[in-house]
Amino acid sequence: MRLLSVNLARPRSVGYTNAPGGLTGIDKRPADGPVAVAAPGSGGGSGLAGDVIGDPVFHGGDDQAVYAFAREDLDRWEEVLGRELPDGVFGENLTTVGADVNGALIGERWRIGPDAVLEVSCARTPCRTFAARLGEAGILPSERGAGWMRTFTRAAAPGAYLRVAEPGEIRAGDRIEVLHRPGHGVTVSLLFRALTTERALLPRVLAAGDALAAAAREEALEYTAKYAS
Repeated sequence: MRLLSVNLARPRSVGYTNAPGGLTGIDKRPADGPVAVAAPGSGGGSGLAGDVIGDPVFHGGDDQAVYAFAREDLDRWEEVLGRELPDGVFGENLTTVGADVNGALIGERWRIGPDAVLEVSCARTPCRTFAARLGEAGILPSERGAGWMRTFTRAAAPGAYLRVAEPGEIRAGDRIEVLHRPGHGVTVSLLFRALTTERALLPRVLAAGDALAAAAREEALEYTAKYAS
């Protein structure tokens, strides 16, 4: 398992986001050389130095510091969409190869490079900015943008958000080593299904405990109190 690329935002203003100034950082490109990994509180909302979070209300922060997506999944989407998808095109900070990103467990810890340690915290959920970034937005909200989000959601292979456990430097080619894998069975894919198409799974994701991202944990607790008590 290794990093194929480390991708940083090229921020720009667009008409398809409600972020202040229409700013989005979803356009990410591979970085040359090493990138510092630090806690999001050090500035910008991202866990990577030089990255930009356009909409800090919904993106970035401790539980969404770094976003990882597998090159193997990008290759599958190339077949679906019929076009080339370069590293970073889904807005991911880390494009991996050889890693089962969607099968990773919440709370699983990865060492990347010599020092940095990241912890799996949540699943990415698609939004209209993501659809528009791919040129799948359509003219009306009910058209292709919604269709793309449904298609992406049905695949249940959303990629993983990670929090920063230990700072360091990472670069393309670095090895990814799994340091810790919890025994609760709550994978990124299972959590994504629980938050989207199979909400009856929400009580089950609470087994991940404090490793679960705060927003997802709150949603699971509310659902469980209402429907599973």
